[in-house]
Amino acid sequence: MKKNYFKGKQTIAALALALLAGSILSGKSQPVPPSNWTAHHPLIVRGKFLGPPRKGTPFIKYPIISDNKGKGGGGGGTLSAAPGYTPTDIYNAYNYPYIQNGNNINGYGQTIAIVDAYADPYINSDLSAFDSYFRLPAPPSFKILQPQGKPSNNSGWATEESLDVEWAHAMAPVADIILVEAKSATLSNLLGAVEAAVKAKATVVSMSWGGSEFSTEDSYDSNFDVNGVTFIAASGDNHIVDWPASSPYVVGVGGTTLTMSGTTVTSETAWSDSGGGTSQYESEPTWQYSFAQGNKTDAGALNSANGKRDVPDVSYDADPNTGFPVLYGGSWYLVGGTSCGAPQWAAITALANQKLNNTELGTELGGSLAPELYGLAGTTTNYATYFRDILISSSEVGYNTYTGLGSPDVNHLISGL
Repeated sequence: MKKNYFKGKQTIAALALALLAGSILSGKSQPVPPSNWTAHHPLIVRGKFLGPPRKGTPFIKYPIISDNKGKGGGGGGTLSAAPGYTPTDIYNAYNYPYIQNGNNINGYGQTIAIVDAYADPYINSDLSAFDSYFRLPAPPSFKILQPQGKPSNNSGWATEESLDVEWAHAMAPVADIILVEAKSATLSNLLGAVEAAVKAKATVVSMSWGGSEFSTEDSYDSNFDVNGVTFIAASGDNHIVDWPASSPYVVGVGGTTLTMSGTTVTSETAWSDSGGGTSQYESEPTWQYSFAQGNKTDAGALNSANGKRDVPDVSYDADPNTGFPVLYGGSWYLVGGTSCGAPQWAAITALANQKLNNTELGTELGGSLAPELYGLAGTTTNYATYFRDILISSSEVGYNTYTGLGSPDVNHLISGL
């Protein structure tokens, strides 16, 4: 039975809105969206590599991913081959289970849907080349859905799609991937793409897009209240609140600046441009309220939420100076932004779902991921086990509106969920 994690007044309001407005997922009419609401993708392209990025030092003995030997070549260009992290760097930074020999938690049996706008004409060849370069297996299944018909090409959104698909796959290499391309970045088209992802049996949906909050946004939250499906969204940039990351049915992902030396994290700090803050329109979910009441030490900014939802919930590397190599149109780019974290948190969700299915057959996180995350962080001891606390000042430990609860210790996290 699906748990009710929301306060009574919020649940009643949501039911009333559902009865009055219906849901896209049921085929009924919805409130008319703001005529000027268009989503943006919080992706920052720092520069282009003339040659390929480095491949990374091999450390994994894993039956699916081969060891990489040596470094990628290439010389000169806008950026050297040094910046940006490889998949193996990120496995180490966030303690993915792949560093354990013989571990078979890899996303098997899960379906990650990537919802973006417009078309990426190169995605099939780019994904294949990305996998070949980093010695990743091809996903068991990769499909492209265009629910409103074939969209036009848009290089900005297409680079976003390349990031989302390539890095979701890199972090959950044996999960199926569905790319759902909305015809445009309007609210109706993007929510139509979300509906298509749900109908395609996705277990987790990544949304690296958002837009300004609007007064009727909670009328659309029911699109993310879907049994058996988890929704992840980038929190945006410039430390403002974006929707749908502010929806209480969505896990909002903020940004950090990750610094490594070899396989060791030397620091991880709040990225100054991470999106976040206190929502103007969304009520504070019970799980944020309960966490703040039960763990005052780590509640941080939640202590002053004043009955409204705070964003983000969690974080991941987003600084374009410490970002991710992405292959788009046959060329390598170094990218950053909170767009980077949403697909990789979707991958983490797929890993957790696989582990749950292995131990509790048929059990998946669905809409309970955010409540579960706050539940795991409920005591100071547990907090340090599952999250890296990203401080914005020595006086504000724990939750903050740049990085949420912090970045993940993936192996501990998926074991605790």
